[in-house]
Order: sequence, then structure tokens, then C-alpha cells
Amino acid sequence: MSHVVTRAITRLSFLLASLFVFTGSAAAQDAGLRGGISVDPDQFYFGGHVETSPLVDRLRFRPNVEVGFGDDLTLVTANMEFVYKFPNRSGWGLYAGGGPALNVYMFDDDTNTEAGLNFLVGVEQSRGLFFEFKVGAIDSPDFKFGVGWTFR
Repeated sequence: MSHVVTRAITRLSFLLASLFVFTGSAAAQDAGLRGGISVDPDQFYFGGHVETSPLVDRLRFRPNVEVGFGDDLTLVTANMEFVYKFPNRSGWGLYAGGGPALNVYMFDDDTNTEAGLNFLVGVEQSRGLFFEFKVGAIDSPDFKFGVGWTFR
């Protein structure tokens, strides 16, 4: 396993553990897995998230960590995102949100850490399946399309 991949996995593990510790005080929370593709950089990514119970009305905190591979670099992102879940009458619901991101770009033996901002919209099934589109600003990937599962 390459040194860059080993560092990425180590950082992902640390960030995921941190997410569970920092959101541990929430009354109820669900965890999940996610994966997808991004544009600029052009990558495949995977990661995990936690989701709190509603903070206010339908607003939830959903921090996540994603690791991307491709375009001759590894990207580890820690996204501190909030989502608002719109009312629904079927098994599928719409949500939208966003938040700041910490992006760690690793290529060859060089590492750059940059701040970013994400805006997102998604649809989710009541049992946990979701599809999500993200638009990044500042130093986040331009676009992401992901699919995932929240264990309820």
C-alpha cells in the first residue's frame, strides 16, 4: 500500500472517530456510508457520516468524511454540513443544506490543507437510501454526485 493511501486511511479513521466523539452528546444519531464521483478533481470517493436528531424543527447536523482517489491525488474532506428535511407524504423526501469543509489534498509527497464550502440537495428513502448532489466553493471539489445509506 502506498504511503499516500496509508496516510489517507489513517486520517479518515481519525476524522470518523472525531465525528462520533463530537456528535456523541446528541440525543439520537444515525450513522451511514457514502460513495460517488467528483468533478475537479475527477475522483471516486467513499466515506461515512453521522446524523443527529433534529436540532430545530427539521434541521439536522450531518458531518461526514470522504476520501477521494484519482486525478493523481488523494483528497480527504471533513464536511460539517447541516441539512433541512422538507415534509413529505411518500417514502421519499427532499433535503437541502450545506456547510464548511476542510480539504486535505495529498499528491506525491506534498500535502495542502484548504478550506471550502459545500451546498447540497438530495433525496432519501425512509429506510435509509439516499442520492445527493453537492456544489463546492472556494477549495472544495466543484461537483459531487453520491449515493449512500443511513442505518436507522
